[in-house]
Amino acid sequence: GGQPRNVQPFSDEDASIETMSHCSGFSDPASFTEDGPEVDEEATQEDLEYKLKGFIDLTLDKSAKTRQAALESLKSAFSSKILYEFVMERRMTLTDSIERCIKKGKSDEQCAAAGLACLLCVQMGSGIESEEIFKTLGPVLKKIVCDGTASIQARQACATCLGICCFIVTDDITELYSTMECLENIFIKAYPRDRDSNGVSSTHNTVLHISALLAWTLLLTICPMNEVKKKIEMHLHKLPSLLSCDDLNMRIAAGETLALLFELARETDADFFYEDMELLTEKLRALATDGNKHRAKVDKRKQRSVFRDVLRAVEERDFPTEMVKFGPERMYIDCWVKKQTYDTFKEILGSGMQYHLQSNDFLRNVFELGPPVMLDAAALKTMKISRFERHLYNSAAFKARTKARSKCRDKRADVGEFF
Repeated sequence: GGQPRNVQPFSDEDASIETMSHCSGFSDPASFTEDGPEVDEEATQEDLEYKLKGFIDLTLDKSAKTRQAALESLKSAFSSKILYEFVMERRMTLTDSIERCIKKGKSDEQCAAAGLACLLCVQMGSGIESEEIFKTLGPVLKKIVCDGTASIQARQACATCLGICCFIVTDDITELYSTMECLENIFIKAYPRDRDSNGVSSTHNTVLHISALLAWTLLLTICPMNEVKKKIEMHLHKLPSLLSCDDLNMRIAAGETLALLFELARETDADFFYEDMELLTEKLRALATDGNKHRAKVDKRKQRSVFRDVLRAVEERDFPTEMVKFGPERMYIDCWVKKQTYDTFKEILGSGMQYHLQSNDFLRNVFELGPPVMLDAAALKTMKISRFERHLYNSAAFKARTKARSKCRDKRADVGEFF
């Protein structure tokens, strides 16, 4: 590196990039709760807000690299902390910055801005303020999604953002249908009959089709039943064609969407009947037992696991219940609609998902968890395991696991006594 220079924080590009490192801890919520001496929470909050104000200012920097780094730092903070009051006071400034970055930035900057827009709406929850944000950003996101000249990564991020923000804020049924139509126009191009004139679907567009399909499926879960019926009639006989796609993620997205459509169809009509059920179950069974040698083992394992569940959902109306732990609470995912919603928010919140399930009023309302559980400091201290105890437990578990595996792998264990 070059010679170090004395610069004022946030005064120029070098200083702005240097300050980015202060926010690296935001990516892991555990970094806020590590064992150690007690600190002044008010002072810590003030310090955090000071840094975040600096990052908001840096989203207007001339350097694209600096703007992107500031967006990523804000994303990390928003995913790992509840900052409702801070965001409420600066929502218009943040909205303007995001809009400018999506409109004028390059691919990576657009992706970061779209991700921040999702987290901004997650922080704000459903309300008038969030609706104002979506009124500003919605048209911009739709324009990028439909722009064939924009990068695939930017269109993919904007499609996901469009679906999530609409899910959070939209009470207007007209806006919901308009957003779904925009996403629908993207993923139907993956259907064989709707492909390019040469009959081949461009493989680099597949990631965009997947994101549009998953965002559309999320919005379908909040549609009125009469609209759900229309969409099922329109897509249920076309979606199985995507199960033959070369891309693993597309096959999985199509399979999980099919399972969700069957679940919704049976809720709306107890006597629901699908004409091509035998052909569909054959396809699903083939994917659930796929042993093609030209596919990677990891891909085959993932595919078989997903399609076993999809086959059970379609054939037996069954769902393998999953349990999610966060703090002292437990949440059971017992249907495809809930799984789709959980997977979507986990994708954007990452390691901050558990923290938001505990503290975010909007997410708790979505998953019907009730108001946040209030625990005093004494209760939290009794529940928390010290770092040393955690280390001892992990070491013991590691040793036991190593011994068990070594015994199974030792070839001598399989040799009998022949003499």
